[in-house]
Amino acid sequence: MTSVKSSRSRTVAAPRENGGAKFEENLNVFKTDHFDADSYLQSKCSLNEKEIRQLCSYLLDLKKASAEEMRRSVYANYAAFIRTSKEISDLEGELLSIRNLLSTQSGLIHGLAEGVNIHSLSITASESSTQNGLSNSEDREPSDLEKWLIEFPDLLDVLLAERRVDEALEALDEGERVAAEAIEMKTLSPETLTSLQTAITERRQKLADQLAEAACQPSTRGSELRAAISALKNLGDGPRAHNLLLNAHYQRFQYNMQSLRPSSTSYGGAYTAALSQLVFSAIAQAASDSLSIFDKEACYTSELVMWATKQIEAFALLVKRHALASSAAAGGLRAAAECVQIALGHCSLLEARGLALCPVLLKLFRPSVEQALEANLKRIEESTAALAAADDWVLTYPPTGTRQSGRPSSMSLGNTTASHHKLSSSAHRFNLMVQDFFEDVGPLLSMQLGGQTLEGLFQVFNSYVNLLIKALPGSMEEEANCEGSGNKIVRMAETEEQQIALLANASALADELLPRAAMKLSPLNHANLRDDSRRRPDRQNRHPEQREWKRRLVSTVDRLKDSFCQQHALDLIFTEEGDSHLTADMYINMDGNVEEIEWFPSLIFQELFIKLNRMASIAADMFVGRERFATLLLMRLTETVIIWLSEDQSFWDDIEEGPRALGPLGLQQLYLDMKFVICFASQGRYLSRNLNRVVNEIISKAMAAFTSTGMDPYRLTSYFSGSELPEDEWFTEICLEAMERLSGKPKVINGDRDLNSPTASVSAHSISSVRSHGSS
Repeated sequence: MTSVKSSRSRTVAAPRENGGAKFEENLNVFKTDHFDADSYLQSKCSLNEKEIRQLCSYLLDLKKASAEEMRRSVYANYAAFIRTSKEISDLEGELLSIRNLLSTQSGLIHGLAEGVNIHSLSITASESSTQNGLSNSEDREPSDLEKWLIEFPDLLDVLLAERRVDEALEALDEGERVAAEAIEMKTLSPETLTSLQTAITERRQKLADQLAEAACQPSTRGSELRAAISALKNLGDGPRAHNLLLNAHYQRFQYNMQSLRPSSTSYGGAYTAALSQLVFSAIAQAASDSLSIFDKEACYTSELVMWATKQIEAFALLVKRHALASSAAAGGLRAAAECVQIALGHCSLLEARGLALCPVLLKLFRPSVEQALEANLKRIEESTAALAAADDWVLTYPPTGTRQSGRPSSMSLGNTTASHHKLSSSAHRFNLMVQDFFEDVGPLLSMQLGGQTLEGLFQVFNSYVNLLIKALPGSMEEEANCEGSGNKIVRMAETEEQQIALLANASALADELLPRAAMKLSPLNHANLRDDSRRRPDRQNRHPEQREWKRRLVSTVDRLKDSFCQQHALDLIFTEEGDSHLTADMYINMDGNVEEIEWFPSLIFQELFIKLNRMASIAADMFVGRERFATLLLMRLTETVIIWLSEDQSFWDDIEEGPRALGPLGLQQLYLDMKFVICFASQGRYLSRNLNRVVNEIISKAMAAFTSTGMDPYRLTSYFSGSELPEDEWFTEICLEAMERLSGKPKVINGDRDLNSPTASVSAHSISSVRSHGSS
């Protein structure tokens, strides 16, 4: 340490010498006769009062940040810190013992040296002088010091017997002072000095044993305990004194705990409150006594923290065994949360005494709360699956009143429209259980379990969506992809209304209900919700983690939407026997047909239009206030059919390389079908850029195939024009006429059907067949 200080001083000395001349120049301003202190101060202090306050505020913030950083550093290296402090404390005790031993040995050595000198003098002395000396010593009166030395051991024995601790400490201090003076002044013989030191050591040890025995007695409390520990510390045995203090408080609250007997029928919160009162009161009292006696010495503070941590670990074990175990296993998150909150409330009171042990307690309780969280989520999943097995998939408004917990629904306190979503019975149950689940999120936030809670709830919602996918007819092929559904039974959604109800359930939960409930995991967002309950949920949910969570929910709903669209697209394209309604032959064979052409969209696209109209009508009733989702659903279904046509390699192999080439009439029919799709998608406002792009690609591929035969698609023999492919107005007129006829709204002129319409010759049989197929 000395070398370090000297090197440091040499390092600093050089700049001081180099800057000495400059420093002397700066002092000259104070040596002038006309020096004005006020002017000099104003020239140096350019900050005004506001800037000074800002600077003070900035320095305070830096102080708080530094304190927080130091606290984090202590927690990060706490184990090493405690271990090192303990080793330092043990080392101090060993050094004290070595010092006492060396002092004793020094006295013995001095005594031996003095004895040798006396023995040599006695050999050379005459007998007469020896006799005279003896006679003089016998006749001389003992001095006051000699009298004190004779009475001192007896006085100590009396004080120890009468347990007069303070007087005994004063006597021992006086004996130490006399021995030190004797060693310095050499006023006592070695034998006498050794005898004095032995008497002091023996009585000191006897007094320490008496104090330790008194501290261990259950009847020694309060001021008596503190006095005994303080006296033992003054004797130089601080580590033993501190250990006895902590042990005394431990024995006391162990005795008080004998009256606390948990039972299987007792309330977990009451047991936790009673136990917390005993344990944390004992820790608080031990901390107060330690601080008053030992002040803030690092070694004793570290030992106090270690002892308190050990008691908290034992306390947490009892709470988990008698209160948390049963509730956590049964999914009683509210009961577990209440026990944790009670314990944290008592533990936080220790911070006033310098013991910040809440992180330790949270770490101990975290596994139990995680178990309760997982069990609660499992209960939500199983309860919802049980209702899904008997759900009729009919949408209804939620029941009014209170939830299953008996507390008023928090949904009624927020946006009034949130309580008016029409859901099926299983979705209502899922929503109510989730809302009830988020009523007590305090421990989840304090334990930093918000992310784990969101992940668990996402998995439960994903399992529910798997059940909804399983409820779609013809979804047997996708059961292997429905992770988590297992062998759960679910009632099939037979009609289109029931199938769209599945989508209504999933979209309402993912878009609004679950994100609104999850906002309680963010205290800031929760406060904003109370201040302004009319904001949209996507604007409320500004936390990045929750935004990502909502995106994952929506992507899960997209899986259900894709399954729905794929099923209905396959129903349109294929028959029950597996034959396709959409083949290249339906276009290639048109040029070999000598019958009169009735220009009208192909049957499969008529059915697609009728299905989309029917679904739009159903969705208008189910997606009130969420029309965008209905529009995206119709858009996805239309894209699924058209993309399938675009990617059907067998279809395009027959068009481009088949034995028969695509003729002008087939090209005109394919062009009409694509224009029909664009027309009704545009009118229904679900025409997407992707759909428009795919339709154009199909038309381009058909044009290219036709051109490869050596014919010009814009100079072909048309049924109507005779020379060219009809203009777009002709196709648009037919498409509009077809939509009016297929939607049940025929174009009328003066009360009669327009006989000059391009679709006037369409057979009643084709229309009736389309409608009968679409309604089946």
